[in-house]
Amino acid sequence: MKQFETLLEKEPESSTDYALRPNRIDEFVGQRQHVKNLRTYVASAMKRAEPLDHVLLSGPPGLGKTTLANIVALELGTKIYQTSGPVIEKKGDLTAILTDLKLNDVLFIDEIHRLKTSLEEILYKAMEDFKLDIMVGQGVGAKSIAIDLQPFTLIGATTKSGLLSSPLRDRFGISFHFDFYPEDELCHLISRNANLINVTLAQGCAKMIASRSRGTPRIANRLLRRLRDFALVENQGVLDADMANRAFIALGIDHAGFDDIDRKILKTIIYTFKGGPVGLSTLATAIQEERSTIEDVYEPYLVSCGYMHTTARGRVATEKAMKHFQIDSQGLFIQSNLFKSDGK
Repeated sequence: MKQFETLLEKEPESSTDYALRPNRIDEFVGQRQHVKNLRTYVASAMKRAEPLDHVLLSGPPGLGKTTLANIVALELGTKIYQTSGPVIEKKGDLTAILTDLKLNDVLFIDEIHRLKTSLEEILYKAMEDFKLDIMVGQGVGAKSIAIDLQPFTLIGATTKSGLLSSPLRDRFGISFHFDFYPEDELCHLISRNANLINVTLAQGCAKMIASRSRGTPRIANRLLRRLRDFALVENQGVLDADMANRAFIALGIDHAGFDDIDRKILKTIIYTFKGGPVGLSTLATAIQEERSTIEDVYEPYLVSCGYMHTTARGRVATEKAMKHFQIDSQGLFIQSNLFKSDGK
């Protein structure tokens, strides 16, 4: 059983990370309509004394999908088991997890789109009928035996909902797509978390951090922790605008939240490939980064904020990206007559 306990372990997190995580649905910042609806669904399930419908949470990483899954289990007063799609390799792994669940427990599968097709097929009947079909024996003597499971709630998280098979996706009664956070919600989150880690923010500092957080709470919390380090060393835990600016320069984060890789991606498209289009594989080779890293980590923000377009022919840098480098305070700029030849 030790093997399967490993599959269900929570990923390690620092004490600071844990302290910043909300524990109740009323404490969760952002995704307002989703949270409001989820509160209703949880209350209904508790009144009916039935398990909550299976939940699919999709969207870019760092927006709170794992946090919300844990909150659901706390609100329901049940235990949560956590694993991820790539970790579950064999049918026996999934069978052991499902049969270990108690009544109304929550099973959270991160990166559920990376489950093998054969494992998705096992989940179909488990999600719909709370039964598990296993084959006993081999050859002509083999027979299927149905095992009854305790009713449970599956919460799946994915950054690529399109990679889920239709039969699996259709079995989720509740589906939420998480969007990047607006700046005002990030400001509220940062101010709240600054109090939790004993950092005093001068006026405007929360907005400075929010504007560089790429619409992502995970990044906002990471930046807040790093700026706290500067504040503690240089100013007894008080963070003012001047110190924040110096810290961001030291971290290599510009006013749009770009780090070195973001700038490398856009500058490569602009300079090396004359603004694009350029294929993803070619771009990955040019900047010596993994294709999946560009596609999953950097591209969603660059596209959503209008710095890059994805087309059938490849990635294209936008006029907004060019203007960004013309005014970048760290000396990154492009020639003003770039692309004049094509009428832009």
